[in-house]
Amino acid sequence: MQALTEAVAIDGFWLLVAAAAVAGLVRGFSGFGTAMVYLPVAGQILTPFQALTTLMVMDLIGPLPNIPSAIRTGHKRDILRLSAGTLVALPLGVLVLGLIAPEVFRYGVSLISLLLLVLLMAGVRYHGTLRPPMVYGTGAVGGFLAGSVGLPGPPVIMLYMASPNPSEVIRANIMVYLLLCDLMMIGVLHLNGYLQVSAVALGALLILPYLAANVLGGWLFRPGYERLYRAIAYFIIAASALNGMPLFD
Repeated sequence: MQALTEAVAIDGFWLLVAAAAVAGLVRGFSGFGTAMVYLPVAGQILTPFQALTTLMVMDLIGPLPNIPSAIRTGHKRDILRLSAGTLVALPLGVLVLGLIAPEVFRYGVSLISLLLLVLLMAGVRYHGTLRPPMVYGTGAVGGFLAGSVGLPGPPVIMLYMASPNPSEVIRANIMVYLLLCDLMMIGVLHLNGYLQVSAVALGALLILPYLAANVLGGWLFRPGYERLYRAIAYFIIAASALNGMPLFD
């Protein structure tokens, strides 16, 4: 109870609630974007490990209403390959995060998010087959970025959104992978002693707005409006990334 009271008393708590809600909405209708929307805001209020912990806790619960359909729609073997690659590289990323300054963490989050947007908006496309080594390697890059700047999604998003897969499969694969990545991340943080009770409590408080926004976003999703969803997600991610850079404090 004390941990929850302390969490509510944090300066910027309601800004975190708003960021969680917007991130949930984007995640619900696009299947990705939670970290790229939430972390630039959270990085201004919390330490890097606190920001990651709140993200992982709320992200474990928020997408659950959309996960059953995503499992049915997605490519299960690719999801497992991505997760295996992530598990190998994740501890190295956490080690790096423990060595860098908070400002470096914030710049990393914003710049990687913006780089992904540039590549996607440039229309980069992969027209070949997604072979297993490519999927394993992408998962490993995602694992390193998850541990170092909390962004497992960009390389995976880039791989799938540049592929010829239909939008519903892309959305499902990314959604299930990110949930599994959250589970692995919490385990690695705990084993390395970076999991703080106060941050877990704060993440728990953010579950409700994030969950509600995920449900709304999932309800809004219509495959025929894929371009509109992407445009909205791109705009929100870009605004959050730019706002989160220490240069603009």
